[in-house]
Amino acid sequence: MIADLELTRALPELFLAVASMGLLMLGVFHKKGTAETTLWPSVGVLTLALLLLWFQPEPAGLAFNGLFVTDGFATFMKSLVLIGAIGAMFLSLRYVAEQGMDRFEFPVLLVLSSLGMLMMISAGNLMSLYVGLELQSLALYVVAAFRRDSQRSTEAGLKYFILGALSSAMLLYGCSLVYGFAGATDFVVLANVFEAAAASGEAPSLGLIIGVVFVMAGLAFKISAVPFHMWTPDVYEGAPTAVTAFFATAPKVAAMALFVRVLVGPFGDLIDQWQQIVIFISIASMTLGAFAAIQQTNIKRLMAYSSIGHMGYALVGLAAGSEQGVQGIMIYMAIYLVMNLGTFAVILSMRHQGRMLEGIDDLRGLSKTNPMVALAMAIFMFSMAGIPPLAGFFGKLYVFMAAINAELYTLAVIGVLASVVGAFYYLRIIKLMYFDEPVESLDEPPGRPLGLVLLATAVAIVFFFVVPGPLVESAGSAAASLFAG
Repeated sequence: MIADLELTRALPELFLAVASMGLLMLGVFHKKGTAETTLWPSVGVLTLALLLLWFQPEPAGLAFNGLFVTDGFATFMKSLVLIGAIGAMFLSLRYVAEQGMDRFEFPVLLVLSSLGMLMMISAGNLMSLYVGLELQSLALYVVAAFRRDSQRSTEAGLKYFILGALSSAMLLYGCSLVYGFAGATDFVVLANVFEAAAASGEAPSLGLIIGVVFVMAGLAFKISAVPFHMWTPDVYEGAPTAVTAFFATAPKVAAMALFVRVLVGPFGDLIDQWQQIVIFISIASMTLGAFAAIQQTNIKRLMAYSSIGHMGYALVGLAAGSEQGVQGIMIYMAIYLVMNLGTFAVILSMRHQGRMLEGIDDLRGLSKTNPMVALAMAIFMFSMAGIPPLAGFFGKLYVFMAAINAELYTLAVIGVLASVVGAFYYLRIIKLMYFDEPVESLDEPPGRPLGLVLLATAVAIVFFFVVPGPLVESAGSAAASLFAG
């Protein structure tokens, strides 16, 4: 009976694991073996996993001897991951066939990576954390270099693999130090050990603090936080654009969820030790994201620095170390996911005579050649800049309010100033689209899959302020479940 209960709690993950093997067999034995063979079935598999997640019959709790945890926080963040993965699949429908990536393994790798992300979010032990992280990362290393005839793609995959291996080594070293000095890897046991030490007034050992720092360094790499951001611009630019769209959405949400679970859960009583580190990487990420993007001419590199800045804003909520801060992170990541899916839908629609365009200047005069695409892009840019009443403004508002309530006034002020600086390059894109003459007209408007993603994301961004209740309330209850656990 207990085993059945545990299996039910991990039903979406088990379904994805079995379905991914089925998709692999489908691709192997199909005569054509093209991406289309497994792409639509993969979308269906991810959609079914999302429904299983939402309609899980069993209550929240621990499973598999504490290795796996299900709660409201996990359900919320897993939903974002699966929505991001489904959106990225839609964005890649046309791209993979046109760019020499028409092989059945591509969708299967995205499904396997999504499985790793779900396991990350539900990690209840340092060991299951590492297994989920590596399952996600190994698939991403492959898809980054999926265009084997492209030197840029191969270089992106190699850079991501080497730096990813370094981050994994740092994470493992930190885990071994934590285990050596605390005597446990289970999150619940670690939380009890640190809570008892704090109650008795015992200060944590230096070795334990160093271990926590190394764990944070490994996780900071996964969210592209400064100073572990160096891979992001090169990988974003070199990887196929559909892959970059996936990198910018679901993995960032999963890594941020894992970051929050690790620091708030087992290391929650060590907030005095890790809060200053989070504040530093938050300020550094916001600042670098704001200033480094100004000089970019490639829109994918600009989006890379933009993502670094956005992770810095999200970390403002984590620095607060409160339930309100975690709620702010969850709202921010949901809005971030939607903004990035929409922006990459526009980038993937930038074609001239069948050739993909990546220069920011290629957007000149877009309002005259493709007015609806330009309108959608303007909505996304205004939202990323934090202009009210679009959703991006409210995302920043929630994390900054959490910082103010935690008396982190300097951090909040720096965040606002960085947001003002960052608005420059977002508004510059709008200026190019609406006030400059077109250099070369883009091909026909985007097809149905891209058009659907553009419409859905633009509507969500514009109308969030009209009905913010469902997202805010579900994020609040999910954050409460994390602190209750």
